[in-house]
Amino acid sequence: MNLTILGNNSALPAYGRFPTAQVLEMHGQVFLIDCGEGAQMRMQQFAVRSARINHILISHMHGDHFLGLAGFISSLSLLGREKKLNIYCPKEIRKIIQLQLPWKLGFEIHYHFLKEGERAILIDAEKYAVSCFPVYHSVPTHGFLFTEKKRKRVLVPKYLQEYEIPKYFYARLAEGEDYTDKYGEVVKNDWVTAEGHPPKVYAYTADTRFAPEIIPDIQGADLLYHESTYLHERIDKAIDRLHTTALQAGTIARDAGVKKLIIGHFSSKYKDLQPFEDEARSVFENTELALEGKTFEI
Repeated sequence: MNLTILGNNSALPAYGRFPTAQVLEMHGQVFLIDCGEGAQMRMQQFAVRSARINHILISHMHGDHFLGLAGFISSLSLLGREKKLNIYCPKEIRKIIQLQLPWKLGFEIHYHFLKEGERAILIDAEKYAVSCFPVYHSVPTHGFLFTEKKRKRVLVPKYLQEYEIPKYFYARLAEGEDYTDKYGEVVKNDWVTAEGHPPKVYAYTADTRFAPEIIPDIQGADLLYHESTYLHERIDKAIDRLHTTALQAGTIARDAGVKKLIIGHFSSKYKDLQPFEDEARSVFENTELALEGKTFEI
């Protein structure tokens, strides 16, 4: 799992920062999470292979989260894409794309509409799952959870040799099966394998007010992205506009028991972002800024 930040600003571009967009690579799949203005230019700048993106998730109907979408889809068409593109989004997105791109694209777009307030599994693949959960903003908004499924057992070579396990059976050992040798003796799986690495989880909250209600949805995540539009000195603005301060983002991370927090969606009122990291770290030490171009290995 690798997460690359394409844009980390709120509302509009400012100080060289672009509106919200992220790319997550997981088990050979590439997911675009929100698509603010200029997202495809950032993909070029940061060497993201956009042709590999088959799934796009749009959290809500504010322009700084979807205004780059039509341009990106148009570019895919011009580059000769033929493979189906899946978009998980509010239902209004389809009409916007159809109005902006009324011609034949050369590939199918499959829309999966998010219903207000729903918790649902959006993708259930062999090695991972993607789900949505409600967050609390001025319009219906969803966060997204990317979860690896339980990893296979790890083979221990010296014990495989000791018990003379044939190579053709290795894949079945990884799935947890015991081995029975030619004499009818059972070799228990845990004699020759070790527990696989714990499955990884990435939680993306999108735009939200301070909402302890989301803690059960993100509990224990390996990496949490949480918006922090304002410093706590402007908590009145955060409350009025249903956003979160850096201090509140750190509090959510601490109370949810996540391993690492990254913060973004910074207000254009701020040029210097270091105070955001300092404020969040005052309550949750393992915090970093979601700086554009940075890749976080999960």
